[in-house]
Amino acid sequence: MDYQTISVTETDGYGVIALNRPQVKNAFNTQMRAEILHAVKALSLKMRALVITGTGDAFCSGQDLGDRATVANTDLERTLRDEYMPMIRAIVDAPIPVIAAVNGAAAGAGTALALAADVVIATESAIFLQAFARIGLVPDAGVTHFLPAQVGTARAMGAALFAEPVTAKQAMDWGMIWEAVPDASFEARWRDRAAKLASGPTTSYAGIKEAIRASAGNTLEEQLLLEAKLQGRCGKTRDFREGVMAFLDKRPAEYEGR
Repeated sequence: MDYQTISVTETDGYGVIALNRPQVKNAFNTQMRAEILHAVKALSLKMRALVITGTGDAFCSGQDLGDRATVANTDLERTLRDEYMPMIRAIVDAPIPVIAAVNGAAAGAGTALALAADVVIATESAIFLQAFARIGLVPDAGVTHFLPAQVGTARAMGAALFAEPVTAKQAMDWGMIWEAVPDASFEARWRDRAAKLASGPTTSYAGIKEAIRASAGNTLEEQLLLEAKLQGRCGKTRDFREGVMAFLDKRPAEYEGR
């Protein structure tokens, strides 16, 4: 596919999707959502980890509100159901670890894009903003699912009602993201993390994702059964045997991935 709103690169076993509309702070339009969906699915089939980041000084400013005629005539329910939902689901359901490398402001659906990833690494200057109430809307694209689960109802409610920015430091302290990294070392950090995941046991990572994401909706018995099933699957892999032998031999494991 010839991408127009994103750039896609592959290196060291991981893929990088960079939102590439810096003139509008990487705001979403229909084409960008379709291209992200396509890229996530394509890279998930051949890479062992995936990074989503932004170009310029923003990660993603949410929906592009610049085209007033388009916004005025948009069926928001249809757009969310047919365009945002498949994109977010593809990220969540990807069988490989997904890192959101938040290089700047993540606003509105941009926050949802980040929180759909498995791990969020943000530059210390980044902010997360839910400004939907400023234009008479409610948080969408999965924000009302991800945010309360990660920071609790009180903080999620305050962030949405007051529409005030959450700094990367706050987000880390609240458990909303994995880590906030100094700007100068940000890219080196997320690339190091991506390379580490890309060299790890891919089947194990897929099982970890499935188990943790299912936990909120499962009873203890259901979760125990799921763990047993996933562990049985992992226990039959070459990666498990290699991991044990590497442990016994006191050497780094060399995983094959899929």
